[in-house]
Amino acid sequence: MSHTSMDPTKMGIGRSVAVLTSGGDAQGMNAAVRATVRVGLYTGAKVYFVHEGYQGLVDGGDNIKLATWESVSMMLQLGGTVIGSARCMDFRAREGRMKAALNLVKLGITNLCVIGGDGSLTGANQFRTEWSTLLVDLVKAGKISDDEAKTSSHLNIVGMVGSIDNDFCGTDMTIGTDSALHRIIEVVDAITTTAQSHQRTFILEVMGRHCGYLALVTALACGADWVFIPEMPPDEGWEGHLCRRLADQRARGCRLNVIILAEGAMGRDGKPIGSEDIKKLVEKNLGFDTRTTVLGHVQRGGTPSAFDRILGSRMGVEAVMALLEATPETPACVVSLSGNQAVRLPLMECVQVTKDVTTAMAENRWEDAIKLRGNNINVAIVNVGAPCAGMNAAVRSAVRIGIIQGHNMLAVHDGFEGLAHGNIVPITWTGVSGWTGKGGSELGTKRVLPSKYIEEISLTIAKFNIHSLVIIGGFEAFMGGLELVTAREKYEELCIPMVVIPATVSNNVPGSDFSIGADTALNTITSTCDRIKQSAAGTKRRVFIIETMGGYCGYLATMAGLAAGADAAYIYEDKFGIRDLEMNVEHLVQKMKTDVKRGLILRNEKCNANYTTDFIFALYSEEGKGVFDCRKNILGHMQQGGTPTPFDRNFGTKMGSKAVLWLTEKLKEMYRHGRIFANTPDSACVLGMRKRALTFQPLAELNEQTDFEHRIPKTSWWLKLRPIMKILAKYNISLDTSEHAHMEHVIKKRVSMPAPLMKKHKEEVEEEEE
Repeated sequence: MSHTSMDPTKMGIGRSVAVLTSGGDAQGMNAAVRATVRVGLYTGAKVYFVHEGYQGLVDGGDNIKLATWESVSMMLQLGGTVIGSARCMDFRAREGRMKAALNLVKLGITNLCVIGGDGSLTGANQFRTEWSTLLVDLVKAGKISDDEAKTSSHLNIVGMVGSIDNDFCGTDMTIGTDSALHRIIEVVDAITTTAQSHQRTFILEVMGRHCGYLALVTALACGADWVFIPEMPPDEGWEGHLCRRLADQRARGCRLNVIILAEGAMGRDGKPIGSEDIKKLVEKNLGFDTRTTVLGHVQRGGTPSAFDRILGSRMGVEAVMALLEATPETPACVVSLSGNQAVRLPLMECVQVTKDVTTAMAENRWEDAIKLRGNNINVAIVNVGAPCAGMNAAVRSAVRIGIIQGHNMLAVHDGFEGLAHGNIVPITWTGVSGWTGKGGSELGTKRVLPSKYIEEISLTIAKFNIHSLVIIGGFEAFMGGLELVTAREKYEELCIPMVVIPATVSNNVPGSDFSIGADTALNTITSTCDRIKQSAAGTKRRVFIIETMGGYCGYLATMAGLAAGADAAYIYEDKFGIRDLEMNVEHLVQKMKTDVKRGLILRNEKCNANYTTDFIFALYSEEGKGVFDCRKNILGHMQQGGTPTPFDRNFGTKMGSKAVLWLTEKLKEMYRHGRIFANTPDSACVLGMRKRALTFQPLAELNEQTDFEHRIPKTSWWLKLRPIMKILAKYNISLDTSEHAHMEHVIKKRVSMPAPLMKKHKEEVEEEEE
């Protein structure tokens, strides 16, 4: 179906959309509700809130209300679900579904957007399947007319998955998972300090009755000693193995041990493993001072992370488009995230695969990863450019995976300058303990490029017998890698495999949709914007102008604009002039006539040499006289600091390990006659996230895709999200609908997922979220 000919502002005329949240609440649901409402209104549709989930759908009356643009204002930063959620027994009975159908028909609603877990989405699909027979029964009972039945002859259903457990197959991340990880990591970081003071063992129990995702990622993000998850019961004799592991860590000088436990963890005999069981085991066998913490509903609470706000907003837009493009033949679908791509998947395929995972896991016998032994290989790791949160997680992962592979790992201090001057020391397994949660760069980093030190660097590589190089950093790391590749013609010592891991708050490295550190910076900006907007509560009309980092790259300004609900975000890539500034001011003047009395403007630091933050502040102050007053904030280096978010810890860990595994394979390929010689373009790559996968792209090929003057890629995926930000700020602009996700299939792809990451089916759907 071609979407290019459609006018998106007319797609919804004469249509009605209802949105409900059901089952357990999850942070980010409000962002999804807000986007659904505002994009629905943008298309010309009527949009209704259904309060209290399916119970509200059955009860009708005041539970189903028309939504307005203003009614979803200031929702982005709120956790939970503003429109309420409830378990509903009535909807499970046909009689209850008939009442729900009557309420929808009377209001002319034939499009339903459901935000919830697999139980909620299964219920929605059953409702849709029965719809025509429900209408027949309603006509027979005289509750609706034949004309009403004809007008509402078909019900479209689109689902968004809201669940902190990330337990739904077909989507990489469910709404709420990232925020739950934020809550967990905040607690882990706090516990770590007290545990170190007293040399304690801490057992932390997190949610996940049938799915170990939260526990597994928490363990990766905090460097835990052990993790228990439902999908992978520990081997027989695990008790002795665990105690030996903890004792070994203490013997190495570690002052604390951390064990992460999913609430549904069990042994191979099917008996539950509880935090108290582990505590008794450790105290009895080792005599360690051991404490347990059960997190409980704290994981569901708090403000949503930037990731969940953007995910909810993107999914909300996609859900409305999927509803309005649906035909009677289109199956009920789920809009979800695969890598960095929005996708549409048949709802019941996803539910079925979620159920089939149990069987798939039963057929897999997990073995320990095969340890490949190298030939006394030396791998050096260097940090380049400005420091950012998550760099240390990547270094730790690279070091430990390298040691597992049998390599000698070398730490280069102070960037390429340190590499030139031989500032290199061996780094051990314990040398990177506790690095995952540390901000900045423990190795030290400088912006200096290698070109002025090429000869010294080649001598250092020969002196320390370095066989491969991991370069972690921003645009300087990319440029430095290119310079080293270019110098291979003259210096044979540089003919070694190299990999660049993008790590910069600016997210401006060619070859990757995301950089380590950008998520932490984005959360810092978003939380600051929340506080700044909150400071205007109770005051009369006020507009805030906030300057973000990013060099010439507008990623931070754009994504923070989407996450914080900005009215405009000025960036270099999206050219603007005085007419645009005038239009934005006028838009805010009109906005101040409504119930919304706040405005938020973001400006990327190098978006325009003449339209500076001071200029824009002065312009808005002058033009807004008598209507609103202005305040400005320059966020500065706070955007580079702080402890890394769970996303950056996890992303850094994945990138570090994948880079070293790739280098190991390259070293095998390039090993000839007792030496390593690598001079092909594919032996020096950038490891990046591209759409749905982590890929290795030769530095030489990325050369053509780079604007070196402005230190940015020539094309950026996130620019396509800018119209969404403007539409959600009530600008009457055109939305390009030509690239919306098409329906895909999930079964084959998802069942073959790596077993440790497979999500377990919730065996008793009746006990799960409705």
